[in-house]
Amino acid sequence: MRELVGSCKRCNKEIYCLDGFFNGIHTKDKEIYCFDCYESEEKKEKDPQD
Repeated sequence: MRELVGSCKRCNKEIYCLDGFFNGIHTKDKEIYCFDCYESEEKKEKDPQD
């Protein structure tokens, strides 16, 4: 089963719930990110010089 949950806050990619598993990241601020965008955001926060 595949159900649309929303879209990535950064790149607008559609994010789905696949067979009961959320296929993205839900932040404390109630924002939704795809895995790729969340990884790049985390990298920027840890090492802003890159």
